[in-house]
Amino acid sequence: MRTLTLDIGNTTVKYGCFEDYVLRETVTVQTKGQVSEVVERWKPAHVILASVAGPTDAWAADLRTRVPGRIVEFKPASTPLPIRNGYATPQTLGADRLAAAVGAAWLRPGRDSLIIDAGTAIKCDWVEGGHTFRGGSIAPGLRLRFQALHTFTGRLPLLEMPPDLTAEIPLTGDDTESAIRSGVLNGAVAEVNGMLDQYRALRPALGVLLAGGDAAFFQSRLKGPIFVIPELVLLGLHRILVHTIDYVEE
Repeated sequence: MRTLTLDIGNTTVKYGCFEDYVLRETVTVQTKGQVSEVVERWKPAHVILASVAGPTDAWAADLRTRVPGRIVEFKPASTPLPIRNGYATPQTLGADRLAAAVGAAWLRPGRDSLIIDAGTAIKCDWVEGGHTFRGGSIAPGLRLRFQALHTFTGRLPLLEMPPDLTAEIPLTGDDTESAIRSGVLNGAVAEVNGMLDQYRALRPALGVLLAGGDAAFFQSRLKGPIFVIPELVLLGLHRILVHTIDYVEE
């Protein structure tokens, strides 16, 4: 069975083509037309779509004209899940966070996992025992930190991420730009490592899964064993799609 997962962001769409539970292809695209080309080429039987950028009604309506099976618009507060959602306000929960939690539970059944999703925001989310999403923390991502320093001060320049994400960032900046880079980049690493220390004190056997667009920056800078799973959200969406189909058919 062929299925398609769509993770719709504010500026891009990341898709995953699955065949018999195996992720065969994943790419980030810019337009709805590019997604249409994927649908025509892949010919999925079912599709799931999740968005942090607003309603998915228009996307779903378009897909229903070309996909024979089920179109699932993932909504954290109402879509059936293969794990328990322990979040107090599911109606405010980002679909990407919950999908990543489902992916972590599938990859690490029966075990505690901490998801670090380093993108526009840096999110640390705990999946307890491989069966319950407990929530976590949300902090500004690296680019937001650079932007905030520029926007809310009078003279600080707007800096970009360094071209070499693995290069050492000097602890002590000897000019304004290097001082900003140290504060933003070294500060973010220290922050995430501090969260890791606290979670590991609570759950020593905790497994850490790293995802998101800035995963490459954090990968070599975080303490302890870290599993880099770039497609964690897509894996979770696929598990939710399969669970939803089984749930409806029952």
